Amino acid sequence: MATTNHELRVINGLIETTIDSVEGYRDAAQDVQNNTFRTMFERRASERQAAVAGLQAYVVSHGGKAEDSGTVLASAHRVFVDLRAALSKGDEAVVKEVERGEDHIKHKYEDALKDVELSPSARDTVDKAFASVRAGHDEMSRLKHGLEGLH
Repeated sequence: MATTNHELRVINGLIETTIDSVEGYRDAAQDVQNNTFRTMFERRASERQAAVAGLQAYVVSHGGKAEDSGTVLASAHRVFVDLRAALSKGDEAVVKEVERGEDHIKHKYEDALKDVELSPSARDTVDKAFASVRAGHDEMSRLKHGLEGLH
C-alpha cells in the first residue's frame, strides 16, 4: 500500500505540473502575435490536457483523489511571466519563456521515471504522458533556437 500511496503522490505532482503547462500554453497563445505560434501553443495545451486526463484516470482507478489544479508557485510565476511578456511585447520573449517552462516539466517527468518505487503500470502511465512533454520540449527548443538564429 505504501508504494501505491507513493505512486499517487508522484503522479499527482506530475498532474499539477502538467496543468501548469496547459495554463502556460494557453497564456502564451494569448500573448503571441504570430498566428502559427498561437495555433502551435493551443495544440500543445490540448495535448497536455489529454495527458492530465490520463494521469488523473490512473490516480482515480487506484483509489486516489486526482489533483485538478496547478501548483501555487506556478500562479505566482505566471504573474511574473505575464508582466515580462507585457513589457517586452515580443513573440520571441514568449517563446523563450515557454521553452524554459518545457525544460522544467521535462525534468519533473525524467525524475519521476527514475523513481524505482513506481510500479510498471505507473511507469507506463507516466511514460505515456511524457511523450507529449518530450515532443513539446523538442518543438519549443527548435522554435527558440530558430528565432535566435534570425538575429
